[in-house]
Amino acid sequence: MRASVARIEELRNSVTIRSHELTIDEGADEGGSDAGPNPLELLAGSLAGCVAITMEMYARRKGWEIGDVGVDVEFSPAERGTPTRFEIVLRLPENLPDDQAERLTVIAAKCPVHRVLDGEVMFDERVERNTFAG
Repeated sequence: MRASVARIEELRNSVTIRSHELTIDEGADEGGSDAGPNPLELLAGSLAGCVAITMEMYARRKGWEIGDVGVDVEFSPAERGTPTRFEIVLRLPENLPDDQAERLTVIAAKCPVHRVLDGEVMFDERVERNTFAG
């Protein structure tokens, strides 16, 4: 998997993932133009989307009609002495059987983004200098 970022202007950047393009930016209070979510908001969106898709795929495999589901994610990045905290709220239909709701809760924690965030993370960083013809 790969994502590439190119600067548009100021703090606004274009993110390319496969054939998709997204804009990320900082809010006006951070000196940006608020042309898109900031990177941390995008992280929360990735987790929420992954949880929702994982539940839907599981329900489809089981032949369950679960109706409209939603996921809300709020998080606080790590600060001195406290870990990063994610609050995930699954919004399931009121008439969904309890056994299905319980199983979807377990499955939600198994989405790929959740597992990446919950696991050990390593970074390999390097610098490449580009020569641009003028």
